[in-house]
Amino acid sequence: MSPQLGFFGSIAFGVIAWGIVTAHYIWPHLRLRQRSEALRPLLILHSFRFIGLAFLVPGVVSPDLPRAFATSAAFGDIVAAALALLSLLSLRSAPGLLIAWIFNVWGSVDLVNAFYQANATGLTPGQLGATYFIPTLIVPLLLITHGLAFRVLLQHQEEPAMRES
Repeated sequence: MSPQLGFFGSIAFGVIAWGIVTAHYIWPHLRLRQRSEALRPLLILHSFRFIGLAFLVPGVVSPDLPRAFATSAAFGDIVAAALALLSLLSLRSAPGLLIAWIFNVWGSVDLVNAFYQANATGLTPGQLGATYFIPTLIVPLLLITHGLAFRVLLQHQEEPAMRES
């Protein structure tokens, strides 16, 4: 099996596995909460995106890791983490909701951009070194939770996303 096929297969399995976890365990709890309370655990999760700075650490990644990919992914992630924390701190206010929208749009675009940069720079899985787990394990969860955050952000303030049946 080619390394690229194994890499993309790992990402696909990550999306499937996290999709199952989300459908069975995460969304059933979030859907009954009001918007700010449903966003809180999603924002806390995304505050860990500082881990993307690992793309800049020599010895963690291959020296051949394309610099354009590494810097874009690392700094995009640290901005997303900062926006998640800022939103978390101001969540119950009107500016907090705006910051949550900005975070969610930025964070989603950042992840899509990372895939684009990886493809455009010819990144190979081995160049990721120890950060291989980020796009295969963490990014699928982040993509799914961005989708959940958009769903929650679109609901009315005082209403849960779905009523208990």
